[in-house]
Formats: sequence, C-alpha cells, structure tokens
Amino acid sequence: MKITIERATLLSALGHVQSVVERRNTIPILSNVLLSADGGDLLLTATDLDLTIIETVGTEVAQGGATTAAAHTLHDIVRKLPDGAQIELSLASDQSRLSVVAGRSSFALPCLPKEDFPVLAEDNLPSSFEIGADDLKRLIDKSRFAISTEETRYYLNGIYLHAAEAEGVAMLRAVATDGHRLAQVECPLPYGAASMPGVIVPRKAVLEVRRLLDQVEEPVQVSLSETKIRFAFGKTVLTTKLIDGTFPDYQRVIPSGNDKILEVDCKQFAEAVDRVSTISTEKSRSIKLTLEKEKLHLSANSPESGSADEELVVSYPGEDIEIGFNSRYLLDIASQIGGEVARLDLADSVSPTILRDLADERALYVLMPMRV
Repeated sequence: MKITIERATLLSALGHVQSVVERRNTIPILSNVLLSADGGDLLLTATDLDLTIIETVGTEVAQGGATTAAAHTLHDIVRKLPDGAQIELSLASDQSRLSVVAGRSSFALPCLPKEDFPVLAEDNLPSSFEIGADDLKRLIDKSRFAISTEETRYYLNGIYLHAAEAEGVAMLRAVATDGHRLAQVECPLPYGAASMPGVIVPRKAVLEVRRLLDQVEEPVQVSLSETKIRFAFGKTVLTTKLIDGTFPDYQRVIPSGNDKILEVDCKQFAEAVDRVSTISTEKSRSIKLTLEKEKLHLSANSPESGSADEELVVSYPGEDIEIGFNSRYLLDIASQIGGEVARLDLADSVSPTILRDLADERALYVLMPMRV
C-alpha cells in the first residue's frame, strides 16, 4: 500500500473514526483503524464491536492494499503535522510497519494484520428513510440530556426512536428518561418511516451521530432493523447495535390533569435557579419553588452553606403551592428551551410537573419533584 493524501482530509477522517475507538482495550486490534486503499479512495474503518464507522476519502493511490494502525496515535501524529502538508502512507514489504512521511517528519507505526480486524456482517435493514440534518440534530439535542447513565437499567441508556401519532399527525418521536426526568421531542414523520420498529439507540452512538451532524447539511439516510441502525452522512457511514430491551411505557408518566399553569421568562428563571442553587448541598442540589399569585419565590437552605432567596414576577393565577426540584435537572431542561417563555404545568407538591417551550410545541419535558 502506498498513498499520498492532504493533511486536512486525513485529519478530518481520522477525527471521525478515532472517537469510536476506546482508549483502553483488552483486544489489541480494536485499538486500531483499518486503512484500505483501492482505486482512488482510502477507506478508514473503526469499531468497538457494537459501533462501527466507515469513512471514504478521495486520495492519490500509487499502490492499493490494507493494514491496521493505532487509531489514536495516527490521529495525534497527523494533528501535529503542519497545515497543508502532503502525507505519504506506505506499508513495509513485510507488512509489519506503516510509514508516515510528511516533509522532514517521518514515523513508523507497528501494524496488526488486516485479517485480525473484525469482519462486519452485512445486515438486512428493511426500514429506510431520509431525515433532514437539522431535524435529527434537534431530536438529539433536546432529548439526550435525559438519557440514563445507570447501567442496571440498561434499557434507559439511549434514545427511544419510534413512529407515533400526535393529534392525528404522524410523527417521528425521540424519548429519553432516567426515571427523574423525561424528554419527548417530535418532528414530522419522514417518508418511509411509518413501518419502522421502535428502537433504543445507545448513548455512545447518539453522541457520535451528533458530532457528525455538525459537519453535514445534506439529509441523513437512516436504515434500521430491530437489532441495528445505520446512519449515512455522505461518505461517512455509522452502524450500531441497538439496545436489546423494552423501553417503558413513558406515556403513563406524562400527567394529563395538571391545572396550575405558570408562565415565566425562561432566561430570568434559569439565572435565578442557578444563583439560588449555589447554596444547595452538592448531594441533593434541591431548590424550593413557592408559588403565589403572579409571584414565584425560589429558595435553598443548607446547614453548611446558609440560605438563599430570590423572587420573580410571573404569570400565575392559580392557588398557592410549594414544590421542590433538583436544580441541575431544572437547568438542564431550561437550557433546551429556545423561546423566551417557559410554561410549567403543575398539579401539587408530589406529582410530576410538565415543562414546555411556548416557541416549540413539539417538545415536552416531565420532571419529578423532590422533598425539600
């Protein structure tokens, strides 16, 4: 194998694939990226056995071939080379070393045999649809903060993506919950997605897809079965196993009878919560909201740090109520609200509260209260 490639092109491709590679691997080949040169293309492949990414870049191929090299090391080398450098990659005759040469810099990296790299099974992915990059970005951005990190409830460690109906309109819905808060975000159902199974896309894949979305504007091709999902972004293809579990019936925790309606300037509210929560204990992060007519009082108390109080003028015609929340969870939800006004639908001090963005009717959040 012998190719010449421009630094920026190789760096971008390596940046995409090396993030899939775990820093600590008990299986040495999984620390490597598979480099395959053929025709006028270089294919870079990385996998952790659950998630696989393949990127194709155009390059000057003097001699085709394939090998594997340490993904993070190769990325670091290319990153530190000067802008505009032409990089020559060549494989030693005994295939034990990959030579990386740019100007007066040269490196020799140990290689593992390409035959040791995991063979990717070709899967039948019967459901396929195209979704706008902005729509997919929005579904991820407004729901991923609620993904659970608790490994015992593994079925909550991702985003539940499925076709749903809202007021008679077909929607593609993303839901995430960790048991304390829930995010539900929708966009119009893309053509071809009506027959898709409901799937749980794991957290790592969600983060990788979101990173790739920053660099694409064209629609994303999504193909899936009940066990795998594939996202194709032009010349980058990411395939991941899905979480094998049943997502809970999330609609049961979305209350329908919350009749106490609070409307508040979202920016002022978030800033007040942030200030008052400075006093709350690191463990509970609790903050108390006391609602009276047209007035919201925020407070926090801590034996070690003292107390904090702040008052906001709000739109609230209902009866008085006191309710406690985890301030960090409140701020996480507030950060997803793009409009000026946030609406909280409350029932009482022990029931779940619904939070909405008045500028985005297709996003809904549920937050469980806590004792304060």
